[in-house]
Amino acid sequence: MKAAKDRQKSYADKRRRDLEFQVGDMVLLKVSPWKGIIRFRKRGKLSPRFVGPFKILARVGQVAYRLDLPVELSGIHPTFHVSHLRKCLADDTAHIPYGEIEVDNSLNYVEEPIAILDRAEKRLRNKSIPLVKIQWKHKKGSEATWEKEDEMRGLYPQLFNV
Repeated sequence: MKAAKDRQKSYADKRRRDLEFQVGDMVLLKVSPWKGIIRFRKRGKLSPRFVGPFKILARVGQVAYRLDLPVELSGIHPTFHVSHLRKCLADDTAHIPYGEIEVDNSLNYVEEPIAILDRAEKRLRNKSIPLVKIQWKHKKGSEATWEKEDEMRGLYPQLFNV
């Protein structure tokens, strides 16, 4: 049993990296995409994962840091676990916009639909599923997605009232 435990520990230790930041370092803050009830479905590899950079004001305990957040993010508590932070490797002029992204208290941002671009019908053996092509607020034109019409009608009825 001890041999198996030691083997597993060695595997975990190879992948583990202890992150530590200094006061004054610039870091990026992790956010998660969120849309209605299909919360954890991936929407696109280019959707924003991190916002910032933010300056570290103080270290709180062993694994938490207090950040200097702007007024737009004043509804979020400024202390974060090290797992939510990434070192900002770019220069100070590189800036990921957080003004356009509405981040809620649990660090999720909401993707909102703008318009219906197209309609289609997926034919199966004994039924058909109506689909709509949705243009999202923070996506470019080629990143519109096909969604089930009844699901989108339930989440966003204002799209279908036009």
